[in-house]
Amino acid sequence: MSNSRGSADRLAEDWIPPAPRDTSGPFRFLFWLAWSQARRVAAGAALGSSWMVGLAVSPWVLSRAVDDGLVAGDTAALVTWCVVLVVVSLLIAVLAISRHRTMTKIRMDASFRTVRTVVRHTARLGSALSRRIGTGEVVTIGISDVQIVAQAMTVTGPGFGAVVAYAVVAVVLFTMSPLLALVVLAGVPLLAATVGPLLRRIERTGGDYRVDQGMLTTRLVDILGGLHVLNGLGGKEFAAERYTRQSRELVERGYRVGSPASWVTALASGLPALFLAAVVWLAARMTAQGEITIGDLVAVYGYVAVLVVPVSSFIESGGEIARARVAARRIVDLLNLRPEHDSLHDVIDLPAGCGPLADPESGVLVRPGLLTALVSARPDEAIAVVERLGRFTCTDATWAGVRVDAVAADQLRDRLVVADNNADLFAGTVRAAVAGRFEPDDKRIDAAVRTAVAEDVVEALPGGLDAPVTWGGSTLSGGQRQRLRLARALYAAPDVLLAVEPTSAVDALTEAAVVDRVRVARRGLTTVVTTTSPLVLDQADEVIFLVHNRAAASGTHEELLRDNAAYRDLVSRVQDGQVGS
Repeated sequence: MSNSRGSADRLAEDWIPPAPRDTSGPFRFLFWLAWSQARRVAAGAALGSSWMVGLAVSPWVLSRAVDDGLVAGDTAALVTWCVVLVVVSLLIAVLAISRHRTMTKIRMDASFRTVRTVVRHTARLGSALSRRIGTGEVVTIGISDVQIVAQAMTVTGPGFGAVVAYAVVAVVLFTMSPLLALVVLAGVPLLAATVGPLLRRIERTGGDYRVDQGMLTTRLVDILGGLHVLNGLGGKEFAAERYTRQSRELVERGYRVGSPASWVTALASGLPALFLAAVVWLAARMTAQGEITIGDLVAVYGYVAVLVVPVSSFIESGGEIARARVAARRIVDLLNLRPEHDSLHDVIDLPAGCGPLADPESGVLVRPGLLTALVSARPDEAIAVVERLGRFTCTDATWAGVRVDAVAADQLRDRLVVADNNADLFAGTVRAAVAGRFEPDDKRIDAAVRTAVAEDVVEALPGGLDAPVTWGGSTLSGGQRQRLRLARALYAAPDVLLAVEPTSAVDALTEAAVVDRVRVARRGLTTVVTTTSPLVLDQADEVIFLVHNRAAASGTHEELLRDNAAYRDLVSRVQDGQVGS
């Protein structure tokens, strides 16, 4: 695994994000992938050309062995040309291996560059991603389209080599017979005219199929994510039946896409064979009439047999490019999505310290270094404030007077973390789940786990920190997932932590312990939580009470209970169980 990762890093170590012109269309994106590794592509083209031209050398050597050795009865000449043939064959084998290794590196490099570009852009889109494009579309791009585009990069070797080899063979045949050369040169345009309509059909039907494939994958992801809810509502069978029906419809459309693709594959083998038969028949007639020698006939057969390789490459390359254009179009469409909160200002640095943070829309002012609770009878109001402070939506919020949408996203995410209860847990170990995007440090992980009161979660799992966690944490309870998410946010140690209902899924005893430990662990740093739980509110340094999306009052929990009737009524209803915490 480490060797694979090291190879990946070396292959794309000079990665630079594509410029806007590079994502203006599918061909521009494919050209960027090739130009980004121009030296390797040039090496692949040279090796591919040498290999294909080398294939044409063997028939010439064989013709010399026939004419100079067998026909002339010269044993020494026959042995000499046989030795030359063995040497040429070995050189061709070496060139073939080198060409294949280079093409593999080109394909892997293109794959890594595309994945890195897509991941970088999806991270930039942030929370807007799910509102702009379906989950299934992203999955399909990452699994299918990336591989199709990467595979198309291998055309740069065999494709260029096919052109060179075809030209060389045509020149050699011209020295033997202009008629044979003319037949060979006319063959490829005829093949292109035959295959061209099929390639256009692949591109047309493939685009529609890709859209439907992305939509169906989105539905599958939604079904898997909501399986527990579907079980509770009794809708699992209905969802499964609907997915099965749509899947069958997609299969039928897949057949329509596969039909021209299969014809291209068949023609890539069949047409060159017919081409070979026609040229050999013509050469045999010329030999019978004494226009060329027997050795020349052997050479012509060898040359035309060799031409099967470049002609097949022409046809297959056309199919791969047609499919790659469809896949690249989907990738480019994703890369051209713009974040909803693109900065309209000059990018500047965040000030030192932990705030204060201000949200002009609600009037909320979060003082630095405190544990602040946002309270509202409608939880969505408090969450909206967090999203604006965290730049998850269009915002005028500021950090020490600096607009958060004027700061580079990477810098903001390094110093401000939003801990959302809907945030995903990715498949991996507990250690990886807590460390997140940072390097794992077991001491720091243990501290974050303890602060989130998740020690029992880790201890209950076989393997402790090495225990596997499924995607979404489906094998964990809601409270266990919530505490691991909080541990992940605490491990990041941000200057500002914005937590949405961080204790809503745990019992009262655990909740009290979480708040107490978070308060101690983050002393001197800014922490904001949305909650209506009296246990949390009582521990907060400051409570901000929201009414109709505006900050109506602020103070300690005790002060608001004494001075604000609406706040007192809300907390009373929470304690009586009339409002969920």
